[in-house]
Amino acid sequence: MPRVNDLSCSLVALEQDTTVIVVVEMSQSSWLVGGVVPGLERRPLKKLEPDAAGLLALIERWRGDAERAGARIERVALAYEAGRDGFWLARWLLARGIEAFVMHATSVAVSREHRRAKTDRLDAALLQRAFLGWLRGEARHCQMVAIPTVEEEDARRPGREREALTEEKTRIVNRLKGALARLGIRGFKPELRKAHEKLADLVTPEGAPLAPNIAAELGRDMERLRLVKTQIKAIEAARAQWLKTAPRQGAAGMIDLLAQVYGLGLETAATLVHEAFSRDLRDRRAVARYGGLTGSPDESGSRRRAKGLSKSGNARVRRVMIQLAWRFLGFQKASALAQWWRRQVEGGRKPTVMIVALARKLLIALWRMVTQGVVPEGLVLHPQS
Repeated sequence: MPRVNDLSCSLVALEQDTTVIVVVEMSQSSWLVGGVVPGLERRPLKKLEPDAAGLLALIERWRGDAERAGARIERVALAYEAGRDGFWLARWLLARGIEAFVMHATSVAVSREHRRAKTDRLDAALLQRAFLGWLRGEARHCQMVAIPTVEEEDARRPGREREALTEEKTRIVNRLKGALARLGIRGFKPELRKAHEKLADLVTPEGAPLAPNIAAELGRDMERLRLVKTQIKAIEAARAQWLKTAPRQGAAGMIDLLAQVYGLGLETAATLVHEAFSRDLRDRRAVARYGGLTGSPDESGSRRRAKGLSKSGNARVRRVMIQLAWRFLGFQKASALAQWWRRQVEGGRKPTVMIVALARKLLIALWRMVTQGVVPEGLVLHPQS
């Protein structure tokens, strides 16, 4: 039986006469705080410095105003949009007895006018209206984001840092190759281990050595490249050490199980576990949506068309699964999923379209494998050591 999705609507009955409802429109320079306070006819609105202690003091002041007006306050509920500030404020408020929620920014309905007015005051009113509907239990009025623990957030950092460093490595290599191509030098591979030793021996097609400024620039880029590669190796070594010492359950156990699949490397396994499978996803549909691998239909009257992937989920999971789906066809040729893809392609379907369908099916199959112990049919695993 599927679990109840308590993020699309509140499961607690709203007693508005005993609840202080607060929304925060956050920006880098200020916070605009709006409230619905029992006993007060007006809905107060206050601009604050980005300060958690000041926000808590304002909430306590509103609680006092409500009690002086004769209301009995039993609950304080606060919401803000997911964004740059992350989840630290929600955790901080939860530790102080305030129900804090983080609202998915794209789930808040906005005006479809071509030039709609947009101010912090109007945005706060939209948040307040959406949050009130969610608290009343109206399904799909807006969507809340699961608030991770500090440990869960910290577990994602190595993979995300490695991804950023890998992109930086690619940029440096492309910049080095582009600079050398402008001088007519081709075939030099800066990504090789001893490339920096061969840099001084490079000559232009005219037989002249590199000019001093470009030589200095290339040397600095090579030094930066060596540093990035060293940092990537340090992250991988720390992860390998963690996997050796961590108990064989939870995230480490999931990573070990996924790494046994032929064609699925340790980096892919760690990304899938920390970014997706460690979350409490409700069912297979939630898994596919979180991976951003569901369609976005456009239907009106007799018109029926698909606009491609919704791309509303985790972009890292989506990129990893598309790449893994192509590898899966080569390493797991006898699996039921690979054979299904080939039948679809042989029947005239586009390979690039069906690879997305394969990625979606594969993501769900791997999720069932690590959470329910169901191994996909025909999947080849490495022998356990």
